[in-house]
Amino acid sequence: MTLDELGTPLRDATFVVVDLETTGGSHLDCAITEIGAVKVRGGEVLAEFQTLVNPHVSIPPFIQVLTGITDAMVASAPRIDQALPAFMEFCRGTVLVAHNAPFDLGFLRSGCERLGIEWPRVSSLDTALLARRVLTRDEAPNCKLSTLARVFGAGTTPDHRALHDARATVDVLHGLIARLGNLGVHSVEELRTFTSLVPESVRRKRGLADALPHAPGVYLFRDGQGRVLYVGKSRDLRSRVRTYFTASEGRRRMTEMVGIAERVDPVVCATDLEAEVRELRLIAEHRPRYNRRSKFPEKATWVKLTVEAFPRLSLVRRVLDDGAVYLGPFGTSRTAESVMTAVHEAIPLRQCSKRLSVRTPSSACVLAEMGRCGAPCLGHLEGESVEAYALHADAFRTLVRSDASAVVSALCSRVETLSSTQRFEDAAVARDRLTALVRSVARIQRIVSLTSVDELVAARPTATLGWELVLVRHGRLAGTSVVPRGAHPIPYVEALLATGETVLPGAGPLPAATAEEAHCVLRWLESDGVRLVRGSWASPAFGAQGLRAWLGLEAAHVDPFRDQRSLRPFDRPARAS
Repeated sequence: MTLDELGTPLRDATFVVVDLETTGGSHLDCAITEIGAVKVRGGEVLAEFQTLVNPHVSIPPFIQVLTGITDAMVASAPRIDQALPAFMEFCRGTVLVAHNAPFDLGFLRSGCERLGIEWPRVSSLDTALLARRVLTRDEAPNCKLSTLARVFGAGTTPDHRALHDARATVDVLHGLIARLGNLGVHSVEELRTFTSLVPESVRRKRGLADALPHAPGVYLFRDGQGRVLYVGKSRDLRSRVRTYFTASEGRRRMTEMVGIAERVDPVVCATDLEAEVRELRLIAEHRPRYNRRSKFPEKATWVKLTVEAFPRLSLVRRVLDDGAVYLGPFGTSRTAESVMTAVHEAIPLRQCSKRLSVRTPSSACVLAEMGRCGAPCLGHLEGESVEAYALHADAFRTLVRSDASAVVSALCSRVETLSSTQRFEDAAVARDRLTALVRSVARIQRIVSLTSVDELVAARPTATLGWELVLVRHGRLAGTSVVPRGAHPIPYVEALLATGETVLPGAGPLPAATAEEAHCVLRWLESDGVRLVRGSWASPAFGAQGLRAWLGLEAAHVDPFRDQRSLRPFDRPARAS
């Protein structure tokens, strides 16, 4: 789950309540004859919009009787290409509201498509749907606009004229909002997701969110015995937790979790990055029953080049301080096996699992007979010597640490050969293996470029013209702080260095943090506006990261540290001849 955006309080939201009259019920072959809308905010009417529209077709007699709009009335009215752009400008930056919204919004969307007008990214509400979920049958036998207008005492009687119906819908909307406010619905986001399908036993627990602050951080749902059930993060703890008790939760396990929860503990964080990292650490520590990701980072799989006279590739779970080269981590063994197969197709490393002796030759396997292995098992007289075989191991080390071009070139040639012989399925499999290999190599090179740095301090401007400070040691987030607007940052940097977590690095490419935490830090460091304050950081000049464009991946050029050095070498320097 990503960090949630702050909710928009209902009192601050601007709504445009719209109603249309049309020549029929389908937006595919019918046209708009009238648009009426009312713009409201905080219970007050700001403006109204009303216009007839010339549909350039005859209005059916039934529709003329129903709406009172005749062909003569619309003969001199604006065309849709004049009326619709004006209305879309009227509702810019607002929340669109309609009674039976799919009908009205369907006509508006269809009209925009025909005119080449981009449909704005606006929220929408359906008062009919809200009414079905708020009112009982005793209060309203149906959810027609005329019925709801009577229930809420609307000041305008709906009569199938657009502006009149829009005015009546405004009163219905305000009546529904008043009802929902008593149920803890106070933002546009909560209003859009509200449903009475939330069990009453869950809705009664909305008070658990009242003590939480409006601040970024991490929240922990706990049961009656204090056990952590679920860990999440948000930019606004109170607003996010409240949605668990008022919003429609499609995930059955989450509804079950909220029903069990007895309290919610907040962990307020200085920055979004701190919240993201703390969430990962708390999930790994408590392994909550209802979190599905990040609970078992130790179960990741690695491809290891063993340390012996004739090294081979092996799938392992643990990274040891044994001088071996590791590629990973992989979420599944299947992906790791696919990558290992790709390496074997390009580098003739032995694939047998037995330990070979330099002094005692043994028999060769079928791969040696096929020419896919140099048969070091036969000894240097018949097979490869230690020195010759070491070139293959060095090729793998070069692939993982610095330069993937030789292996990628060999695998590309294999894909082309398979394609040219019309072995298209085999070519597709080889291509997918190559893609997985390049992605994994690019990932480990990015991680190592960060984890190999002893200490790094970076800063990013905040929306309030201050600075976020981040301290990273061996890839682990060691501390964060915020410099207020106008304050000199150096004292804050010195304080962060003095109070930051002491990190003692361990073994392997992830000496102090999980891969997910390192990725979180990397995303933050590569975001717009970040500047290095202490330390240096660089990726391999000929690393696999530069092959992302070849793979068709998202590879937008980001150069946040222009004053020091580029982090992602998409513009590679020329290779020395």
